[in-house]
Amino acid sequence: MNKNRLAVIIFISLFLASFRNHPTAIPFNTPMMFKEYASHFYSQLHDQDLNISAFEYGLKGFLKLQDEGKINNNRFLTIIDMSVSANENRFFVIDVADQKIVHKSKVAHGKNSGLEYASKFSNQISSNQTSLGFYKTGELYNGKHGLSLRLDGLEAANSNARARAVVIHSADYVSEMFLKKNGRLGRSLGCPALPSEGYQDIVSKIKEGSLLFIYHPTKSYLNSSKLIKSSIDALTQRPAFRLVWSENPYRTCDF
Repeated sequence: MNKNRLAVIIFISLFLASFRNHPTAIPFNTPMMFKEYASHFYSQLHDQDLNISAFEYGLKGFLKLQDEGKINNNRFLTIIDMSVSANENRFFVIDVADQKIVHKSKVAHGKNSGLEYASKFSNQISSNQTSLGFYKTGELYNGKHGLSLRLDGLEAANSNARARAVVIHSADYVSEMFLKKNGRLGRSLGCPALPSEGYQDIVSKIKEGSLLFIYHPTKSYLNSSKLIKSSIDALTQRPAFRLVWSENPYRTCDF
């Protein structure tokens, strides 16, 4: 074997090895490819308490809004699953970059949405019901419930969130003690109220522009939400989902 041919073989071998070690970002250009990606991401969370449908819808909205530059805090995605009993954990904070759940807890719903289970939802002022959909977190402030986190609705289903003063706050009626005494959690006036334990750390993580998604399989919402119904074809053309996966640009290929 002559030296030139040997050099070419060595070059090709090294070139192929570099692709095996550092695969290029695969363009996710069909809904099925997104489904595969979402399924893989979900498997990395190792927590079946989080409903996979709620997660997939939340991730889809996250990617859509991130692509439009509407998320300031790209690190975290918060999902509240209102299809689950209020007595169970249904509030999940996901570290999107590390693909793990960093917090889960109980969360209260609006008093006119239901007792143990939420079944009625409204965007109307003074409805005292929970509003479904995607929210962007705002600023922290001290109000009548102490440290609270403002929310801005991003859809028609929750557009009155700030006008209704729908915020994240802690409450003593979201506790194991209250649950044991009353058989269910207490309820809010429409706010997603959290236990006091670990509360300050949670809101400090997700404040100032992260995405929060309140889910329930209500057909009227799912059929009308532009974010839920949007195609993700155009979203996944950029390399490795910019910003969130910048520390590991090949994560999207790791099926």
